[in-house]
Amino acid sequence: MEQYYYNHMNKQEQAAYHGILQGLSGLADEFQIPALDGETLYNVFFQLRLDHPEIFWATGYKYRYYKESPNIIFVPEYLFDKGKIKEHQKAMKSRVEKLVRPAKNISEWEKEKYVHDFICQNVHYDKLKKAYSHEIIGPLGQGVGVCEGIAKAVKVLLDALGVWCVIAICGNNPEKGIKYRHTWNIVRIGGTYYHLDATFDNTLGNSDKVEDIRYDYFNLDDKSIFRDHEPLIAAAPHCTDHDHFYYREKKLSFTKTEDVYKRSLQAAKKGKTLTFHWRGGYLTREVLNELLGLIRKAGEEKNKTAAVNINWPQAVLRLHYTEAQLQECITMEDANEGEKE
Repeated sequence: MEQYYYNHMNKQEQAAYHGILQGLSGLADEFQIPALDGETLYNVFFQLRLDHPEIFWATGYKYRYYKESPNIIFVPEYLFDKGKIKEHQKAMKSRVEKLVRPAKNISEWEKEKYVHDFICQNVHYDKLKKAYSHEIIGPLGQGVGVCEGIAKAVKVLLDALGVWCVIAICGNNPEKGIKYRHTWNIVRIGGTYYHLDATFDNTLGNSDKVEDIRYDYFNLDDKSIFRDHEPLIAAAPHCTDHDHFYYREKKLSFTKTEDVYKRSLQAAKKGKTLTFHWRGGYLTREVLNELLGLIRKAGEEKNKTAAVNINWPQAVLRLHYTEAQLQECITMEDANEGEKE
């Protein structure tokens, strides 16, 4: 698959990138690469690992330099000893091959959904942020991960399925209580680029139940994703198509209040969960109150009470009805779990 970040580097950065890639792949203790300043070297190393998430064993480095020398000595820091790395490499290769086998002959969109659903059903967010949770070995080997490890796992699986995918990265924002950089994916489906944030969907859904998988961050355009994501800190393709957002594809993106009422009535009658996207203008407090009033009315007709979860930035509401004597429950959801104070 394309080395996206490599293609946006200058010649000297690319030479260092090649040297590091060769050294890490060979599990070398140290090796020479062209000299770069400290910040540039950090970015090259970090972005190489976004292009090559299969290299899960190198988490940091030190380096030595000599005055007037055009090179530096790069000393990688490995997560495990070399024998263990080889064991994990074999296990990861086998795991990826096994996971992608059932999805080899389906469409690009179905492959994307298959990988997204695998993450939402099988990976728990690691609030302790263990070192391996930042690498594919966390989500694919241990069933835990943070956003970086999850985005890397999505890329490894989509790469194996032949779907173009890169890892996008935004900065932290202490003023908003966002302590860490956040990573997700940009995919190319049918020749068009979309944002896919499996971590945010994972924090919203209840991963024990297939029906509770969320798709609030499945194929978003730039305008939508940046409602609750910070600006990117590394080059990435622009995503301009808003017509293939998951809920629009599934006819669950409503522009009329009567559609909200009708579908809520069906959900109350059948005892099913309804998740929908509101597209009838901005989701202001007034509009939200109107929608909640219709959801309440639909429940009253069936003698039931609504429990509603609201993802305000993405204008997505999820509701189910319980018996009437229970109190109505409205919950504001925060998809940025684990990333804020």
